Amino acid sequence: MAFELERLTLSTAPRRAERPERRLLFGLTIDGMRMEQAVDRCREAIRTRQPLLVGVLNAAKIVNMRHDPGLRDALLDCNMLLADGQSVVWASWLLGRPLPERIAGIDLFEQLLVLAHGQGRSIYLLGAKAEVLAALERTIAERWPGLRIVGSHDGYFNDSEAEHIAADIAGSNADMLFLGMASPKKEIFLRRFQRELKVPVLHGVGGSFDVMAGITKRAPRRWQALGLEWAYRLLQEPGRMWKRYLVTNTAFIALTLREALRPSTALQPGETADIASSH
Repeated sequence: MAFELERLTLSTAPRRAERPERRLLFGLTIDGMRMEQAVDRCREAIRTRQPLLVGVLNAAKIVNMRHDPGLRDALLDCNMLLADGQSVVWASWLLGRPLPERIAGIDLFEQLLVLAHGQGRSIYLLGAKAEVLAALERTIAERWPGLRIVGSHDGYFNDSEAEHIAADIAGSNADMLFLGMASPKKEIFLRRFQRELKVPVLHGVGGSFDVMAGITKRAPRRWQALGLEWAYRLLQEPGRMWKRYLVTNTAFIALTLREALRPSTALQPGETADIASSH
């Protein structure tokens, strides 16, 4: 009887949460998390009101940070850095430091909106054009009725306006701030004002505002699973994107091969591989 009781207790006891491991790749420490773990960490940051600066990493950022110290420093400052690009996950396996899965910035954005809606949390939206921002707010109101948007501002502002916008965000008492701006502008804004914003969760989501607002079409799930979202976007805007992707993808492959062939096990935090520029 005692044995049966012990076995029942062990089987019904909650399992200790798996602790995510961090991987050193391309001179950056990336969190080896799954989506539910990333959301849980954001939930805890809101509960404790401890700032959590979320960064997402793709091949373009890994390439661009070689010649952009501001972008590199902003990525190093992130409290939680996630693999947004499938190519980063594939590279991690090739380099023997595997990440469990890709966490796309737009998918985390959506999951955090679900969290905000379910727990009565508030959000602030910063980025995109004014008309896109208005369409996004309508979409959020339709999909998550009652979700509190305590402030918003478009992303087309100059340096002289940045301080005023930061003060508005701080005064909103938002639980989460989402920035729909391109790199490195969003990373630099967050790095400059993170302490003043007083927002627990800060997440730069890039072009996700346009996608969720219905302005830009996201790649089908099969394309996403194959790591071909960049190719889908290239098909949508070939004239503007072909050279950018050709240069970025080629440089990223070179960086990955170079790191794989390094005699040392890994780059140290903040150290970036030095390859000839493809620009």
